[in-house]
Amino acid sequence: MQTHDASAIAFELNSVAIHLVRLARTADKELHVPPGQLSALSVLVFGGQRTVTELAVTEQVTSPTMTRIVDGLERAGLARRHSHPGDRRSSVVRATAKGRRIMERGRRQRVETIASLLERMPARDLGAVECAANALARALAQHSLNREGP
Repeated sequence: MQTHDASAIAFELNSVAIHLVRLARTADKELHVPPGQLSALSVLVFGGQRTVTELAVTEQVTSPTMTRIVDGLERAGLARRHSHPGDRRSSVVRATAKGRRIMERGRRQRVETIASLLERMPARDLGAVECAANALARALAQHSLNREGP
C-alpha cells in the first residue's frame, strides 16, 4: 500500500505553482499594466466591484497602497471610483469596459500559455493533472466555506 506524505506533496506543489504562475505571467507583459494593478483589476473584473478597503484586504496590502494602485487604474482608464450607495464617505471601484477587455485578453493569453505546456504531455499525465486540478478546486472551495462559517 502506498502512503502519501502531505507535506512532501505540498512542498512540490508549492514549487510547481510558483513556476506555473511565472510561466503564465509571461503573457501579462504584453498587456502593459503593472502587476499590482493587474492583480487588483482581476479582482474587479472577475469578482465584482469593491471598496478600496475591500480590495486592500483581498490583495493583502495596506489601504494607502491600494489607493495608489486604484489611482493608477483610473489614470489608465481601467477602473473608476463611484459613490458608495450606502455610505457617502466611501466609494466603490469598478472595472471599465477597457479594463474588462484587457483582463479577458490576459486570461486568454495565460490559458493559451498553460495549454501549450499541457498539450505536450502524454495523455496519462494530462488526465492526472485534470484529476488533481479538480481535486484542488474542490478542496479550495471547501476551505473557503469553512473559513466563512455558517
